Amino acid sequence: MSLSSPGPTLGVVGGGQLGRMMAEAAGPLGIELIVADPTPDCPAAALCRDQLVGGFDDEETFRQLAERVDYLTFEIELVDPDALERVQEETGTPVHPTPETLRIAQDKLLEKQTMEDAGVPVPAYRRVDSLDDLYDALDALGYPAMLKAREGGYDGRGNVPIESPDEVEAAYESIDGPALLEEFVDFEREVAVVGCRGVDETDTFPVTETIHEEEILRQTVSPARTSDAILERAREVASDVLDVLDGRGVFGIELFETTDGEILYNEVAPRPHNSGHWTIEGAHTSQFAQHVRAVTGLPLGNTDRRTPTVTTNILGDVAERQSATLYGYEDVLAEDRLNLHWYGKEEVYELRKMGHTTLVGDADVDATELVEAAAEATRPLTFQES
Repeated sequence: MSLSSPGPTLGVVGGGQLGRMMAEAAGPLGIELIVADPTPDCPAAALCRDQLVGGFDDEETFRQLAERVDYLTFEIELVDPDALERVQEETGTPVHPTPETLRIAQDKLLEKQTMEDAGVPVPAYRRVDSLDDLYDALDALGYPAMLKAREGGYDGRGNVPIESPDEVEAAYESIDGPALLEEFVDFEREVAVVGCRGVDETDTFPVTETIHEEEILRQTVSPARTSDAILERAREVASDVLDVLDGRGVFGIELFETTDGEILYNEVAPRPHNSGHWTIEGAHTSQFAQHVRAVTGLPLGNTDRRTPTVTTNILGDVAERQSATLYGYEDVLAEDRLNLHWYGKEEVYELRKMGHTTLVGDADVDATELVEAAAEATRPLTFQES
C-alpha cells in the first residue's frame, strides 16, 4: 500500500460536528472528505474538499457522492439504508459500516431483539404498537418504565419515563408512532465503549463513564470511576456487540452498570459518538482517526489512553433559536490544560450541542476532582449576552 497526492477520498453522508471532526482527523492521514448534508455550508464543509447539498434520503445525492469518492460512510442514523445499499451496488463504492448495520441501529426494537438473540444482556422490554399494548407491557414490567420511540430518537428525544398509570396516555401520545417499553434500570452509573472494526482486526477504547442530565450527555470521564471487574465486563459486552454488527468503522456502545454489579446493553451508534470525544486529546488515536482508518481499510491505531480526561458538552442555553455567539471564549482558552472544540453551527437553541471542552490531567489525578474542575472551567461559556 502506498500514498500519493491526491490521496484517497472519503464520502460522508452528514456534515455535522462528527463530520467536521472526521475531516480534522483525516487530513494528517492524507485523506480528503466530501460530505453530503441538507444544510448549505454545514459545519463540516469548511474543512472538506466539497459539500453536496441533499437530504438524508436523497438517493441521487448519495449516487453523486459515491461516484466522486473511494469509500462511503455516514455520521448520522437518519440516513436511508435502502438508498445507500442501492448506490453501493450500482457504483461499487463500499459503504461502511454496512447499510444492514444502519437498519439495526435505526430501529430500537430490532436492535434489542438482535442483541438479545446474540446473547448480549439487555433490559427487559416489550413491543408497543397501540395504547392497549402499552398497558399490557406495563402490567408485565411494572412502574416506573421507559417508553422509547423505535425510530428517530436522539439526545433524549423520543424517550418518555412513565412513573404512574395517570401518565400512560400522555406518554403514548407524545411518542406518536411505533415504540417499545423498557424496564427502568436501577443503575449505578452509565458507561460507554467505543468499539472499532478494521479489515481483519477489532479493538475497543477504554471504558468511559458518561454523565447525563435529562437524558442528555453532559460530561464523560475516562477512566470510568468503577471497579476493574466492571471495566473488564463492560469491555467483554462491547466486544460481543461488535461481533453482532457488520462493516468497518467505530461504534459507540452505551451500557448500564447496575446497582448489583451487572452490565446491561443500552444502545449502539454505528459511527463516532459523543462519549468518545475524549479520545482526541486523551488517547493515542482519536475515535475519528480510527473511523477514517477503518472505513478506508488502513490498519487500526493504538486505542490506549494517554491521560485521564473529562469532556464537558457546550449546550445551548437560550430559550429561542438565534444566531450563535459564544461568550466567555477567551476565559476558557486561558485555562491550563483545557481544550476547546467549537462545532461551527450558525444557530443555537436550547440544549443543542454546540461544542465541547476536554480537560486533561496527570496520571494520578483524582477523577472526581477533574470532573468538578472541568465543569467549573467551562462555566463561563454562554450564548446569552450579559
